[in-house]
Amino acid sequence: MASPQNPLLQDFIFPPYDAIEAHHVCPAIQSLLMTLENDLVELENTIAPTWPCLVVPLEKIMDKLSVVWGIVNHLSSVKDSPELRAAIEEIQPNKVEFELKLRQSKPIYKAFKAIRDSSNWGNLSDARKRVVDLKLKEAVLYGVSLDDTKRDHFNEIEQELEKLAQKFEENILDATKKFEKVITDKKDTEGLPLTTLAIAAETAVLKGYEKATADDGPWVITLDSPMYRSVLQHARNRSLREEVYRAYVTRASGGPLNNTPIIERILELRLKKAKLLGYSNYAEVSFETKMATIDRAKDLIDKLHNASWSSAVQDLEDLRDFARAQGAEEANDLNQWDINFWSERLRESKYDLNEEELRPYFSLPKVMDGLFNLTKKLFDIDIEPADGIAPVWNKDVDLYKVTDSSGSPMSYFYFDPYSRPSEKRSGAWMDVVVGRSRALSSDITYPRLPIAHIVCNQTPPTKDKPSLMTIREVEAVFHEFGHALQHMLTKQDEGLVSGSKGIEWDAVEIASQFMENWCYQRDTILGIAKHYETGEVLPEETCLRIISARTFRAGSQLLRQLRYAGIDLELHSSYVPGGSESIYHIDQKIGKKTHPIPLLPDDRFLCSFSHIFADKYAAGYYSYQWAEVLSADAFSAFEEAGLDNDQSLREMGYKFRETILALGGGKSPNEVFLEFRGHDPTPDAFLRYNGLLPTIAA
Repeated sequence: MASPQNPLLQDFIFPPYDAIEAHHVCPAIQSLLMTLENDLVELENTIAPTWPCLVVPLEKIMDKLSVVWGIVNHLSSVKDSPELRAAIEEIQPNKVEFELKLRQSKPIYKAFKAIRDSSNWGNLSDARKRVVDLKLKEAVLYGVSLDDTKRDHFNEIEQELEKLAQKFEENILDATKKFEKVITDKKDTEGLPLTTLAIAAETAVLKGYEKATADDGPWVITLDSPMYRSVLQHARNRSLREEVYRAYVTRASGGPLNNTPIIERILELRLKKAKLLGYSNYAEVSFETKMATIDRAKDLIDKLHNASWSSAVQDLEDLRDFARAQGAEEANDLNQWDINFWSERLRESKYDLNEEELRPYFSLPKVMDGLFNLTKKLFDIDIEPADGIAPVWNKDVDLYKVTDSSGSPMSYFYFDPYSRPSEKRSGAWMDVVVGRSRALSSDITYPRLPIAHIVCNQTPPTKDKPSLMTIREVEAVFHEFGHALQHMLTKQDEGLVSGSKGIEWDAVEIASQFMENWCYQRDTILGIAKHYETGEVLPEETCLRIISARTFRAGSQLLRQLRYAGIDLELHSSYVPGGSESIYHIDQKIGKKTHPIPLLPDDRFLCSFSHIFADKYAAGYYSYQWAEVLSADAFSAFEEAGLDNDQSLREMGYKFRETILALGGGKSPNEVFLEFRGHDPTPDAFLRYNGLLPTIAA
């Protein structure tokens, strides 16, 4: 039994991150589950098809578990340890068992059906109707209608899938940590920026090379995202690029960390689960909670492929021509590890842009100031530091408060920006700490305020410099901040559909990708690009070159994303686990359609494809392209209003805030988009921003 002092069980507004240890997890979750079991029994015994007697107590049960487990899951992602892994592995089956019991509750299901069938249905708000429909659909997809034998089998599948997803993610982290390349000869580092060499030397010091320096080494190269990208883009040593690339695309594909059998088992279980529910494949299950249909998703992928293929082929020819002009021996035999290197050289030549020379203008503090100023102009909110009012899990984490024009708090968010390969998973994401809800407020006058985590993995600061960012890292911050805005600025008081809850999955990227577009607007760039030492604003001509370079190799970049979307749909709609064709053979076939240079025969990217095997994007990765079409159309409304007209921007920003950001899952995304834009979305703006519109027109 957990003690009253267990920090996970205390009443808190902000989680006590400084006090939570791995040994708290099991007793806290066990104690919490006992309480919630009793709450569920009481709810089922006293249930009535009314909001106060059904939805309010149900929301309280769901929230207690999601908040506490969310904290544990968050720490697993940003502060991994063997002890925390063991605790999660031990208690996770209990947590999954309770969630299934809750989702499969027949009294709750029948009560929701009674609400939908009642004469009062027409009087419910849109948001409440969405809650009812959402819970009914969720119950069916979690097996509420199955007989006892099939339901037991379904539950066994769910338990195993949870374990496999956790193990999949752990294997990637361990495989990434395992790779180290020690360089002692400075010639082998030629081309690598000083920022990368400084991080490689600091890594070497941590590995026991106490006298390592950025100038003289030794240097330790890892597969951590900022370093991996830098090596592929800048290292003149081709064999180093090849070694690092091969290590990266074969992570977690061999030995005790091999994710291949885990993938096979996940796909087998998902197919069994789908058939238990009466579907032909797992994609059909997934698309029950999407805007699109499988056919419409595939149609979008095909259209975008047709729009980008010839452009990508030309991209490759341009690279070969440029490499030949530079006298490169590999010009006629470019391989995957050459593409980023020569692309960067061509981009520098074509646009007179050097990513490393731009870094000093994109320091994290200046970028955040510019981002906050932009959101002030667009959405009339203020963001200010709130450090000190709540504990954090790492010294580099900051807490911020979001207030409205009257100064009243609206929400809070934590920001964890830097890469920590020893304990933090790769990528960038936004997670919910707590969501807005009237029912869960401790104050009957106001709803509970939302709190979010924003996590990135960008280049860390060095001893004498702040974090100096690439454009890609700036984009990542804007992207995740867009997710956070939808969570934090929601005005939806029904907690089960506030923020991004209840929104069809292929619409959840609209706000995030909308924010990315601002990274390529003149006023935004000049607002964030200020030299970290002198304060000098980025020269206007350089700003315009950055904007022009936005479409550089856009066709190639889009095809890369279409590979991921294509293999995801194929594996979840057509692939037969255990059949004659391997997952890698299918990936190779799709790769031939999306990569003018064939994939490596031993490419095992699937073994680190967390999005679809350890996250929520299974049969849903196409959502990035689907939502990007909508987000580009939404951004074009601001262009039409006039990007240099502050009054028009404020008016359009207010409209965007009151629809896309405010309504949450309380209305369907189609209705919300139509309310904002006034017409159905078209792909024209998306193709125009990527420089691909002439291609599709032809």
